[in-house]
Amino acid sequence: MRPENVAEKDLAEKIQPVIMGADFLCYTYIKNYWNAYRVKPIVLASDDIKAISASRFCDYRVINHVDTEEVFLDTLTSLGKELCDQGKIPQLLGCGDFYARLISENKDKLQKYFYTSYIDFDLLDNITQKENFYKICEEIGMPYPKTIFLDCSDPEGVLDDGGFDYPLIAKASNSAAYHYAKFPNKKKIFIVQDKEELKTIYENLKGSSYDKSLIVQEFVPGDDTQLRSITVGTDVDLNPIFMVSGRVMLEDHSPTAIGNPAVIISENCQEILDNALKFMRHVRYHGIANFDVKYDERTGEYLFFEVNTRPGRSSDYISQSGCNFAQAQAEECILHKRFDKPIACDNPFVYTVVPAYVVKRSIEDGPEKTKILKAFKTGVAQFPLFWKEDCLRQKFWARVNYYHQISKYRKYLWKTGGRQADVD
Repeated sequence: MRPENVAEKDLAEKIQPVIMGADFLCYTYIKNYWNAYRVKPIVLASDDIKAISASRFCDYRVINHVDTEEVFLDTLTSLGKELCDQGKIPQLLGCGDFYARLISENKDKLQKYFYTSYIDFDLLDNITQKENFYKICEEIGMPYPKTIFLDCSDPEGVLDDGGFDYPLIAKASNSAAYHYAKFPNKKKIFIVQDKEELKTIYENLKGSSYDKSLIVQEFVPGDDTQLRSITVGTDVDLNPIFMVSGRVMLEDHSPTAIGNPAVIISENCQEILDNALKFMRHVRYHGIANFDVKYDERTGEYLFFEVNTRPGRSSDYISQSGCNFAQAQAEECILHKRFDKPIACDNPFVYTVVPAYVVKRSIEDGPEKTKILKAFKTGVAQFPLFWKEDCLRQKFWARVNYYHQISKYRKYLWKTGGRQADVD
């Protein structure tokens, strides 16, 4: 069983983070835990992601099918018992919606051995269903885009485009269920050009394992630079631990990763931070949440698209702003620390997963672009996989990842003229 009533002096010596999955967030956790506690997390992943597995600051283990519930639970039960027997303080973290959901759904079993920072499953399942998310937005007066929902569980379901102008947006309401769906030309988000394309998407989903809703949503005008990323953490009293907002300047444009921020710059927008905190207090959300927001030039409103019930893959911008959120998570979750005021997150940042060349080719000229390019020269612009403390092998694979982005943007943005590319 996990140790209880942990003293602060024991935390640094005995904490053992276990991270499920390997992405940019995973490596940010690795850096944060080393900086805070000089501890190397155990990473459990189904694939060997070289830029992370090569790190000298983690114990990386490839576990076949660890992304299935049975293997996930068997692996963590065995590991949890082992760590507790060693006198460790195990803390469990996940990367992505899929692992956040698995941990939350099995929290009662996992908390015998691990401390976890995830909300209860009933709440997670409720607010990650986008129909419910938008109902809550309506209740509390938080702006959101015009949306209708199509039932993919009904083979006889009738297509409806809501009368929206084309192009419009189509995406799965439940990303965890969508994870398992297989059909031709599957994308994270569809930018739909006409009704026939929407019909094809809907029919493909109805014919797959996906049995939740398809979101059909008005296309809010504006390029990547109108997007905002918001991350807020709250303690058990629903007081903010930290609140960070950033302006997205460029997104990933590859079909399976579209919507993932590629460049984010610091921008303190109190209006959207206040709305995010209002949402979390309304549903009694204790933990870290990430919100996707877009500025609507037509109305001057910031529209909330969804809530992610975990830190986002781009959460390195929180660290760059001055907050070691992994340390804050550990202290709040394990030591039950309360926060009378939020941790200061005032450092200017430029989060980037692309080289300066991609910025030059992909972002329109203007003061923000000039600021970003200057940040590359001054060292303010930071790629989450670059860390001077790590070994040469990790640095090699990090650079492979970094410079590969040039070919991705050439293929999926520059050659298409901004049109959404098909899946290979």
